[in-house]
Amino acid sequence: MAELGKKYCVYCLAEVSPLRFRCTECQDIELCPECFSAGAEIGHHRRYHGYQLVDGGRFTLWGPEAEGGWTSREEQLLLDAIEQFGFGNWEDMAAHVGASRTPQEVMEHYVSMYIHGNLGKACIPDTIPNRVTDHTCPSGGPLSPSLTTPLPPLDISVAEQQQLGYMPLRDDYEIEYDQDAETLISGLSVNYDDDDVEIELKRAHVDMYVRKLKERQRRKNIARDYNLVPAFLGKDKKEKEKALKRKITKEEKELRLKLRPLYQFMSCKEFDDLFENMHKEKMLRAKIRELQRYRRNGITKMEESAEYEAARHKREKRKENKNLAGSKRGKEDSKDGEFAAIENLPGFELLSDREKVLCSSLNLSPARYVTVKTIIIKDHLQKRQGIPSKSRLPSYLDKVLKKRILNFLTESGWISRDAS
Repeated sequence: MAELGKKYCVYCLAEVSPLRFRCTECQDIELCPECFSAGAEIGHHRRYHGYQLVDGGRFTLWGPEAEGGWTSREEQLLLDAIEQFGFGNWEDMAAHVGASRTPQEVMEHYVSMYIHGNLGKACIPDTIPNRVTDHTCPSGGPLSPSLTTPLPPLDISVAEQQQLGYMPLRDDYEIEYDQDAETLISGLSVNYDDDDVEIELKRAHVDMYVRKLKERQRRKNIARDYNLVPAFLGKDKKEKEKALKRKITKEEKELRLKLRPLYQFMSCKEFDDLFENMHKEKMLRAKIRELQRYRRNGITKMEESAEYEAARHKREKRKENKNLAGSKRGKEDSKDGEFAAIENLPGFELLSDREKVLCSSLNLSPARYVTVKTIIIKDHLQKRQGIPSKSRLPSYLDKVLKKRILNFLTESGWISRDAS
């Protein structure tokens, strides 16, 4: 009786019970897949006739060598289940396929055949074509997907971790930015009877939560890049003193405060490079103005500039002495009394009238003033020529005296304002 239920190919007489092709124009013509693919013809049957696929339910889609022996009917139920329940719900999928399949078998079969198998390789490309690449900000701008990349834990002691409330294994803090962000999704649940409006609302909540996570990670990246954690702990002062290459002027400090909103778009190195280039530009502009002034006065060689500067200082000094002599001619007697404390000291005759006033007001001997003046002007000339120099000011010169002398030399034209 078992032989009566079997079907055979009319051409090769092989059993075709699992899967056969039936001709829709000829009666009782059923072929096996091999004969059908070869275009077999018998009697009035021709290869171009219409056909019908007949599946007995025991046909294996991946061949008899596939592990598990999944029939075509089970494969169809599996595809229906993955569409209905979604990837990952293996218990519901196993119940839909049948009691003969466990959730583990369903998962292994689907992953091995439909994802890592030939079908998955053909349908899931390694690289997604036509993907738009953002070339404007390769390192990741605000709310960029690259900001979700985890960072290495901070290298701080246990006491400092407790002070910050920092958990190094999770790279989290006890109090994070927007601490209540998780409330957006904590009560969400997916129901199969949700309408479209409810689904879109839940998706909007998830999208808002993802944006908050990216903003939280972005703030952590900024804190790492600008060393805000060591600054909070007071550990970056010595490092700043070592890394400081030049003194930052008051104008540059004010400009840094004005451009502080750009910190979120630029890294710390890019921001420092910006101000370093701005300082170089300022120095170049000053040098260009100086060279243009030399050219207007007929100076074409750098060797001639030193002689020109010396002559210019002499002219200004003579002009200054002449103006002082004309304006204070009626006060010579009082002036002699003013300089009585230093007029008998060595080097008094080398000073101009303004320098005598300065030394008298500072209670500084002429010889010491000439020594300090010589050192400051020599260091200034070496810096202009690019020669590194180290200040060798005497120990008796405090900050107040140094500042007064520098201001005087700057106003008199002996040194430039940048040097002061």
